[in-house]
Amino acid sequence: MATLTDTRASRSTRLRPPLLLAAGLGAATLALHVRDPHASGSWGICPFTFLTGLQCPGCGGLRAVNDLTNFDVVGALSSNLIVVLGIPVAIVFWMRWVRDAWTGAIAGTQPKGVSTPVVALLLGLVVVFGVLRNLPAGAWLAP
Repeated sequence: MATLTDTRASRSTRLRPPLLLAAGLGAATLALHVRDPHASGSWGICPFTFLTGLQCPGCGGLRAVNDLTNFDVVGALSSNLIVVLGIPVAIVFWMRWVRDAWTGAIAGTQPKGVSTPVVALLLGLVVVFGVLRNLPAGAWLAP
């Protein structure tokens, strides 16, 4: 009976980080739904845009999440394409983390790492997106 209790305590300890992350992101999403980021200055300003005058890869991300909470997928895609496309990828990684924490496949509380080539590819895509949205040919990517 003691091993069953130990397993449950261990599982709850392993599940705490991914569930806390989900709760925090849920609260942030609710805040973005309630306080519309489309209103100028409602969530402050982007420091990168303020300092450089350029759109960073994340600019429009808050508006995209707000649009998604209002079921406006087209509006979300026009606010920030990479955030909208990145959300399902992030959900898959989070679900893998929860599965591994549930089964005990991970020793610690951190998710399994992603291979270096995948990280390089994702970072490269973000950089290319950030550059393209600031060029005349990629103006359609700007929020």
